[in-house]
Amino acid sequence: MLLSLGLLALALLAAYRLYLRWGTRSGTGGAARRGEAAALPRMKRRDFSLEQLREFDGARNPRILLAVNGKVFDVTEGSNFYGPEGPYGIFAGRDASRGLATFCLDKDKLRDEYDDLSDLSAVQMESVREWEMQFKEKYDYVGRLLKPGEEPSEYTDEEDTKDHTKQE
Repeated sequence: MLLSLGLLALALLAAYRLYLRWGTRSGTGGAARRGEAAALPRMKRRDFSLEQLREFDGARNPRILLAVNGKVFDVTEGSNFYGPEGPYGIFAGRDASRGLATFCLDKDKLRDEYDDLSDLSAVQMESVREWEMQFKEKYDYVGRLLKPGEEPSEYTDEEDTKDHTKQE
């Protein structure tokens, strides 16, 4: 537990330092991208394969999605961090679980195929769950990351509305 708190404190410190370095930048491209993102309607709930998720990297599409622990979040409002020029831009359109668990921002260390995270330690898995909770509190949950061969769920409008109002 103490180690977990220490890792969380380290992660928060790193995020704060990245915010000080990158979060206050305001170039015209970033402002235009944020304006475009703010005009986007809420995304209907759906499930994503890794290939489908990659389309939402903030470069090809103004909407930015990422997955943590099998759950996909719309992080478009955090484009300063997750956009193409942000410090966590490598996670956009990808499964960020391994990078967040290991505090690694090296794109070469991220996997391009489905990652079941089975080789992570208990401490690293706890870190993934903590990140998942942070994303749930801050961003809209838009669906699940599908395992290879898994079929997407069909969501009703009622489920979609209930989920979005729960997140606010």
